[in-house]
Amino acid sequence: METVLKAQIRDDRGKGAARKLRAKGFVPGVLYGQGAEPQAIALSSQDLLHFFHATHGATAVVDIEIDGTRHMAIPREVQKDHLRGRYIHVDFLEVRGDEKVKMTVEIHEVGEAAGVKAGGVIEHHMREVEIECLPGDVPEEIVADVSALELGDMLRVGDITPPAGVTFLSDPETPVISVVTPAALRTEADLALPGEEAIAPVEAEGAEAEAPAEAAPAAEEE
Repeated sequence: METVLKAQIRDDRGKGAARKLRAKGFVPGVLYGQGAEPQAIALSSQDLLHFFHATHGATAVVDIEIDGTRHMAIPREVQKDHLRGRYIHVDFLEVRGDEKVKMTVEIHEVGEAAGVKAGGVIEHHMREVEIECLPGDVPEEIVADVSALELGDMLRVGDITPPAGVTFLSDPETPVISVVTPAALRTEADLALPGEEAIAPVEAEGAEAEAPAEAAPAAEEE
């Protein structure tokens, strides 16, 4: 389904202008790419909230409409105030329908692993995978079926079948999900030395996408 976000050009820059914009229910952003000059834009905070809620925070293709003209784009560099549950700034990279784009997409686990039924537990090593595809082929998520995993088994990127038109760019040998014994998890936790933090998950959940191959313009302080 085609998604359209209406935006308006904004002239005022800086922290003060951005605060006033947010107070009026808008979110500052930038549309760039395709060799055009970056455009400072403002979008409805409610529209953005609905958009990211509908896409589960994932990277998705959207049409940014400015003065009646639509620009196909994908969100980049998403800044969110998680305490207040609002978006602060969003950069959009303009793309073409006939040119492939690179992005990260969330991995969605389905099924109940056979090893879990035998007393094991699921351990996640990777929650997002880097892909390349045409804008029209961007999936909402990558499905990883864990039903066949026995205790001690591991699912790697290369074991997952990509959707039609999608190519995985992540190393096929990268671990994604494994089934381990509860004791193994406790052992890993115990390996964290006193006074040191345990290693964080490989991929953090959130709405932020990878840095694009075409560098985003430096955003003004907002």
